[in-house]
Amino acid sequence: MKSFPRLPAKASLAALLTALTLVTPSLLAQPAQLTPVPSVDLNRYLGTWYQVALYPNRFQAQCAADTAATYTALPDNRLQVLNRCRQASGEVDQALGVARVTSPSTLKVRFAPAWLSWLPFVWGDYWVIQLADDYRYAVVSEPQREYLWVLSRSPRLAPDDEQRIRAQLVAQGFDLQRLQNHPQTQPLDP
Repeated sequence: MKSFPRLPAKASLAALLTALTLVTPSLLAQPAQLTPVPSVDLNRYLGTWYQVALYPNRFQAQCAADTAATYTALPDNRLQVLNRCRQASGEVDQALGVARVTSPSTLKVRFAPAWLSWLPFVWGDYWVIQLADDYRYAVVSEPQREYLWVLSRSPRLAPDDEQRIRAQLVAQGFDLQRLQNHPQTQPLDP
């Protein structure tokens, strides 16, 4: 078996220092822990939100355009969540879920059948991480930053709002290269 030649001590130290200078910036560049906004007034959050941008994900792969989510209060202090989108074929796809409040600005959302609700992995984190003062837009993610949705009360964001959201996403450690705009061509019938 062939072995690597032994480096002089000075070369080994130089190699170690070089490796540290390459690794240290990436360790320092780790984003801070993601935090949600301080609180969300659920009564103001109810209603329809248009998805204007997102990190693509497997459970929305069929959605080509016109994705919207409608939140409705349920009598048991939970929320009904109706997600709808238009597929490339023109057909409308929808998913009905439920959300429970876990803090003043976070929810757990489930789209699996109710009989599976006892399983912890069927509940997904839903953190509001940005919210306009007048609730004209909201940005939603979860602690690992794997998922991201930019929501608006209208089918399009104002350019100033889009710039503000993007700047804040960068500050929050999100990769804007992954963020895709989502077309809103025509509202879906209720």
